[in-house]
Amino acid sequence: MGPVLADVLLVTALIGALALVHRPFGDYMAAVYSSKKHLRLERWIYRSVGADPDAQMRWPAYLRGVLFFSAVGVLFLYLLQRVQDTLPLSLGFKAITPDQAFNTAASFVSNTNWQSYSGESAMSHVTQTMGLAVQNFVSAAVGIAVAVALVRGFARSRTGELGNFWADLVRGVVRILIPISVVAALVLIACGAIQNFGDIHTVTTLTGDKQAISPGAVASQEAIKDLGTNGGGFFNANSSHPFENPNGFTNLLEIFLLLVIPFSLPRTFGKLVGNVKQGYAVLAAMAVIWFLGVVAVTITEYAHPGTASQLAGGAMEGKEQRFGEGPSSLFAVSTTMTSTGSVNSFHDSFSGLSGGVLLLGMMLGEIAPGGVGSGLYGMLIMAIIAVFIAGLMVGRTPEYLGKKIGTREIKLAACYILITPALVLIGTALAMALGKGESSMTNVGAHGFSEVLYAYTSASNNNGSAFAGFGANTEYHNTMLGLCMLLGRFLPMVFVLALAGSLAEQRPVPATAGTLRTEKPLFTGLLVGAILIITGLTFFPALALGPLAEGLAA
Repeated sequence: MGPVLADVLLVTALIGALALVHRPFGDYMAAVYSSKKHLRLERWIYRSVGADPDAQMRWPAYLRGVLFFSAVGVLFLYLLQRVQDTLPLSLGFKAITPDQAFNTAASFVSNTNWQSYSGESAMSHVTQTMGLAVQNFVSAAVGIAVAVALVRGFARSRTGELGNFWADLVRGVVRILIPISVVAALVLIACGAIQNFGDIHTVTTLTGDKQAISPGAVASQEAIKDLGTNGGGFFNANSSHPFENPNGFTNLLEIFLLLVIPFSLPRTFGKLVGNVKQGYAVLAAMAVIWFLGVVAVTITEYAHPGTASQLAGGAMEGKEQRFGEGPSSLFAVSTTMTSTGSVNSFHDSFSGLSGGVLLLGMMLGEIAPGGVGSGLYGMLIMAIIAVFIAGLMVGRTPEYLGKKIGTREIKLAACYILITPALVLIGTALAMALGKGESSMTNVGAHGFSEVLYAYTSASNNNGSAFAGFGANTEYHNTMLGLCMLLGRFLPMVFVLALAGSLAEQRPVPATAGTLRTEKPLFTGLLVGAILIITGLTFFPALALGPLAEGLAA
């Protein structure tokens, strides 16, 4: 079997698996967030934190819950890293420095999981399990909760109530993330991933050198890092490490975990608003962009110029021989379009044009299909923009799902889409102007600029992957990237929840002959076009200086 045919079968199997679970899993998540019953474990959690799960919240109260919970998470994780050397199971590791501890705390709480450290040589067992792994669960649940609150804004009328943040948070963890993660972790262990709390082993290699082999609760963290679109690897090599990703089957499983919640949430959206066709329209837009990205990166990697690439059958530098071009490209596109950051190859080694596609996937706002929750609410914001554009063309007040998109709604949507580009471009510009970016480059010219642009794009979009050559572990980058992660995560949530509250207060508008049918393929095409044009106009100059210049010069 040739590599191209194997790649086609791999993508076909992945799409088939996602299609198989889309309906039952999407329906299950809709039932979870619409249920009025509380499990016994959930009731115990509510009592322990003093929350009333049946109290409805307006958007300011919902936002306060999100921000308070996340602030406590940042503080706890920061302190845990600073004192890890005094705690049990420290493995002899020192306390994390203040700037790196802040960066890591901001990273994991914001669902970014950017890492400026090597996990196997820096983080203790307690920090990995009680700190990083816990945030993998709760940060993912926060994203889904905010998305569900926005969906309720469309579904409800003449009330500003969006549900209860604490109930949505706990249900996401208890009923969705933990059960699937347990099953996935057991499968990974059965396939060869490690899971233990042992001490570091020193072994002698074939060349006679000494090498330290780090143990850890890897399989359990691997499962939630992918399922929750977190991405932080237990090891520096992330999912290219055989302890995290032992073989081709686990590689496919991890890609499936990256995509399963984001690609199923449109079904949840359709069920909660009472029109599953609306969910299919959003899903189709996500799938088109994702598939085009997979095709583009795979083709450019196989066609990479140069004698070495021709002899190897593709650009294999920086890629695992166990996986090759196709699975590496599929993983790379899936991780950059889902705010994950988990990698099975070094994106710094991809060709200029391939790196540009990966950058563009993040610059789109990671909505194809995006992170857990964040992908759906990002796509719904873009749907509002697309409806507004269509309304301008026909000269009528735009409507979406029976709600008028007026001045307040479009201002909130516009603020949402401006935040991340501002963080990316200003952050990159400051790093280059102050010389901080150039001093951290391991390459020169267009590729070196791409390293800096990728870092600030990844942080601001809460992705977490990196061009591996970029030296991020400096006081400046740890601080600036940490701020970009926090602002890129929580400022958009402010506008999403404010928009949800505004929509929930409206009376439903009956559909007429002039109402745009947003469940039709025409609207899907309009939505995809609006996403690409808005992003292209915003980021094209920066892309032209980096990956496009590199790719065209090759």
